[in-house]
Amino acid sequence: MDVQQVVQQNPAPPVLVEPELTRVDGVVRQVSAPALVTPVRRGSLADIPFDNAREATAEAVLSRKQPDGSWRDVTAAEFAAEVLAVAKGLIAEGLQPGDRLAIMARTTYEWTLLDFAGWAAGLVTVPIYPTSSAFQARWIIQDSGAVACAVESKEQARVISVERQHLPDLAHLWEFDTGAVARLVRAGAKVPDEVVIARRARLSPDAIATLIYTSGTTGRPKGCVLTHANFFAEVDNSIELLHPVFKSVSQEPASTLLFLPLSHVFGRMVAVGCLRARVRLGHAPSIQTDDLLNDLAGFKPTFLLAIPYVLEKVYNTGRATAEKMGRASSFDRAARIAQRYGQAVEAAEHGTGPGPGFGLRAARALYDPLVYRRIRAALGGKVRYAICGGSPLGRRLAAFYAGAGIEIFEGYGLTETTAASTVTPPLKPRLGTVGWPLPGTAVRIAEDGEVLLAGGHVFGGYWDTQRAQAVPVSDDGWLATGDIGALDEDGYLTITGRKKDLIITSGGKNVAPAPLEDWLRAHPLVGQCMVIGDNRSYITALLTLEPDGLLHWRQMTKKQDVPLGELVEDEELRAALQRAVDDANRLVSRAESIRRFAVLPVDFTEQSGHLTPSLKLKRAAIARDFAMEIEGLYGRGRG
Repeated sequence: MDVQQVVQQNPAPPVLVEPELTRVDGVVRQVSAPALVTPVRRGSLADIPFDNAREATAEAVLSRKQPDGSWRDVTAAEFAAEVLAVAKGLIAEGLQPGDRLAIMARTTYEWTLLDFAGWAAGLVTVPIYPTSSAFQARWIIQDSGAVACAVESKEQARVISVERQHLPDLAHLWEFDTGAVARLVRAGAKVPDEVVIARRARLSPDAIATLIYTSGTTGRPKGCVLTHANFFAEVDNSIELLHPVFKSVSQEPASTLLFLPLSHVFGRMVAVGCLRARVRLGHAPSIQTDDLLNDLAGFKPTFLLAIPYVLEKVYNTGRATAEKMGRASSFDRAARIAQRYGQAVEAAEHGTGPGPGFGLRAARALYDPLVYRRIRAALGGKVRYAICGGSPLGRRLAAFYAGAGIEIFEGYGLTETTAASTVTPPLKPRLGTVGWPLPGTAVRIAEDGEVLLAGGHVFGGYWDTQRAQAVPVSDDGWLATGDIGALDEDGYLTITGRKKDLIITSGGKNVAPAPLEDWLRAHPLVGQCMVIGDNRSYITALLTLEPDGLLHWRQMTKKQDVPLGELVEDEELRAALQRAVDDANRLVSRAESIRRFAVLPVDFTEQSGHLTPSLKLKRAAIARDFAMEIEGLYGRGRG
């Protein structure tokens, strides 16, 4: 047994540092947590593969899916050799230190390989969402000044080629599917290793690592300038804090299957963190339900990075399956027991309750093989932890998963903060919140309720293409997030919505739409929800239908042949949705409740122009395109 195995089987206990609270007039207005690690003073992310190869040569740090569906491990030494070979190829192609290299691909091994190879060659990598339009891709390449772009497929290559005449600085366009990596390796075969070593040596923590363009619900995206130091502050503190996730607490080595986009800071941060902590990392390019479930079953990760939609989908699919088998009531009882169990464990961890009693433990044990094990099996069978971000998961589902044997770590952050700024603390979760500040981070609530953030992971500013540097956005070190939130008596943060999305009714009532929208989106029949009411006398909502949930509902109600245009007015369907709206309304006062809703026969998608690539609502576009439906909700005699 080697030293690394001993460490994994007998890890040190997790560190839990209580944050420092600052009160104003008896109300917590600021909370800060000391860093768990010393800031990195030299080197860069480019060193990670080579440090791994030196310290744990034969350890599996990645896995690649093979054509037959099996997974082949990639050792630290193998990955470092590939990074070196590709970095030499980039240098042979003429790329200079500081040049920007754009990457447009799904979540693949090649993405991570090129990311680290680009850093090893002294470059700045620039992600582009694989679903971006030609104009969106052109804007990012133009604004960043990228001289090279790597894409995954012929379709993506065509997207870039359409705009090539407007991209005079773009000297290279490489395609993974046609052997770009192998060609780069051949091109760099004669470049001495020392050239790469010299380029790595020139990088410092303060050097720019990446430009990540915010998807933007309005206007053109802006490039967030993130340094190597920003990533180190984020991942090193996350690794230490989320001890059970990144440092396996059993004989099962820690591993994760990444399926969220690497073009998003959330997925990118975890990929870097996995390489940093030597957690076995796999890539799943397809998030189609069948593809993803097959990949999870084959890879069998111990933890997942997820957005609420994925966890909602697994829960709703489990219930739909139970309903088809005539066991819906049994599933619902199991769900209630899991929620009670999760809440009881939480109370015990906070010292406010005795924990699950004998009866609750026995009920949970009874339903584990019938329900909970099936939920875990859908995620690969070995998942015990999930890091969830993007939007609030909600107390109900967080408690369910905790009771079902999967601990949820919710987090909150922005592209500008290299992902998470707050996270659920191990050993002391508070369901329904986004946790305490990440170690090394401070959170402040402004007078108007806006969340302000500070810390080593906070970016230096947005990209200025003329000066090729970051333009600071703050004079005092505090980043204004645009989000509205509150700190409770113990410093846990709750996000209630976006400042610019705050609805003010004609009666002067301030309404945050996010809690209602998040609750409704968790319903199996609801795809998307947008709450409306600015300058109106009452609150309404537009709902879209979730395809899988609707298919199941059609089968259960024998309405498979009813056209969708007619179905949106079906009394039985609307009654089911009304019950969901009534449930959501229990979260708010009468003045904030949804009085009427419209069901749309189309979904909000990125392709339709109604969602950003990170699945946020483009409210102005939706309000414009569905103005008639909105006016119908405020017609004569309504309200």
